[in-house]
Amino acid sequence: MPDPFSPSDSTAPARDDARADVELYGNDEPSETTPEPYRAGEVSTYQPVWVPIGAPRVRNRIWLHALLFFFTILTTTLIGIDHWASFQDDFGAGFLSQMAPGQFLARFWHMGFWYSATILLILGAHELGHYFACRYYRIDVSLPYFLPLPPPFPLTGTLGAFIRIRQPVTTKRQLFDIGVAGPLAGFILAVPALFVGVALSHVARVPPDFTGLELGEPLLFRLASWTIWGPIPDGYSLNLHPMAFAAWFGLLATALNLFPIGQLDGGHISYTVLGRRSTIVTLVMMGVAVSLAFVSSSLVLWTVLMAAMLFAFGAKHPPVMDEQVPLDRVRLGLAVVALLMFVVCFTPVPIRPLDLIR
Repeated sequence: MPDPFSPSDSTAPARDDARADVELYGNDEPSETTPEPYRAGEVSTYQPVWVPIGAPRVRNRIWLHALLFFFTILTTTLIGIDHWASFQDDFGAGFLSQMAPGQFLARFWHMGFWYSATILLILGAHELGHYFACRYYRIDVSLPYFLPLPPPFPLTGTLGAFIRIRQPVTTKRQLFDIGVAGPLAGFILAVPALFVGVALSHVARVPPDFTGLELGEPLLFRLASWTIWGPIPDGYSLNLHPMAFAAWFGLLATALNLFPIGQLDGGHISYTVLGRRSTIVTLVMMGVAVSLAFVSSSLVLWTVLMAAMLFAFGAKHPPVMDEQVPLDRVRLGLAVVALLMFVVCFTPVPIRPLDLIR
C-alpha cells in the first residue's frame, strides 16, 4: 500500500486509478453522507492538528499514601491534644510536654481528634475535589499525598496535602473545573465546621501576662463569631475550640490556594478567565505577597515558596489548546464565587505574637 503522506511524483504518467487505496470512512458504494476519500496527491491541502496522547497511567503507591496519611493523623492528633489542653485552661500553654504516657494514651482519642478529624476532612475534601475532577476528564492523577509535621512545630501538625497531575490538561474548561473543584469542596466543609467550632468555643478573659499568639480574623470568621457570640468586651477574647481552630486553618489554606499566582488554584482560575493577561495578575500579586511578608512573618515561608515556583516554572501559565475560547457563563459565575471565597477567607496577618500588639 503506498504511503499517503509521501509526496506525489509529478513526472509519473496520469492514471485513472491515481486515487489512493486508503479511505477514512465509507463503504464500497459512495453515498451522499460518505465523505470524499483521501487523495494522496492532496496532502498539502490538509492542516496538521495537535492531538495529545496521554502517557500510560502510573500505578499509585498505595502504601506510601497510606503511610503518609497515618503519620499525618498521628501528628495532627498530637497537636490536637495540646489545642484541647489550651482550650480547657483558657489560654493556658497546654500540657502535652508534661503529660505522662498513661495519661496521653487515655486521652488520645477524645481530645486530639476534635482538631485532627476536622482539619483532615477539610484538606482531604480539597484534594479529592481536584482528584475526582481529573478522573471525570480521564486525566491521570495521583491519590492525595498528606504531609505530616512533627509536634515540635506548633499549631498545625501538617503542611497540607497535594496531588500530582501526570499528564497535560488540554482545554480551559478542564483546567478551570480541576482548579476550582478543590477550593469549593474544602470550603463547603470548612464553613459548617467553623460555625459549629465557634459555637463550642467560649469567651474568656485574657490573662495580663499572656504571651501567646493572636490569630488573624478573616471576614467569614468574624461573621461566625459575631453571629454566635455578639460583641466581645475589651480584655476578653474568644477561646477557640480545637474544631474552630481547624476550620480557621482550613479557611487560611483555601485563601492561600486561591491566591492568583502561577500554578496555584487561583492562578489556574485566573488564566482560564483572563488568558495571557493573567501573567500581569501573577506579577502584581507576587509583589503583593512580598509586601505582606514584610508585614507578617507567618507568610514569609509561603512567599518564598511562591517565588521559587515562579522561578522554576515562569510567570506565564502553560497554554492550553483553546486559549482564545471564553468560558461559559456558568464557569464565569463560579470564578466570581471563587473570588468571593478568597475575600472572605483571607487575612493579611494570619498569626502574630500577642505581645507585639499591646
